[in-house]
Amino acid sequence: VQLQASGGGLVQAGGSLRLSCAEFGRSFSGYDMGWFRQAPGKEREFVGYIAWTSGNTYYSDSVKGRFTISRDNAKSTVYLQMNSLKVEDTAVYYCAAGWGPLPTISRTTAGLYDYWGQGTLVTVSS
Repeated sequence: VQLQASGGGLVQAGGSLRLSCAEFGRSFSGYDMGWFRQAPGKEREFVGYIAWTSGNTYYSDSVKGRFTISRDNAKSTVYLQMNSLKVEDTAVYYCAAGWGPLPTISRTTAGLYDYWGQGTLVTVSS
């Protein structure tokens, strides 16, 4: 599984961006797909994930209600729609694939994902 994240950029606070994570290679069928982010000087942080089996999503408290994850299996692409962006959302965003299913709490752990994309930078200005 090869993942490529895109869609990052510079946006003003309150604005929106949509990140994409495309899978190249073999199908990501059966994989839970997660999004993480890492701000300068900070550890990688769980953002949210979408489960392969159910399509259910789960988000960190910091983005809940503002971010939405969806997937288009026909296009082998996962999306992260980010609305009402805040300066503190500034980070490099990574998508990841983990062979599922695992309990939701496990999917908040970066180490339990099998494949990672290269990251895309999101900068939110005040």
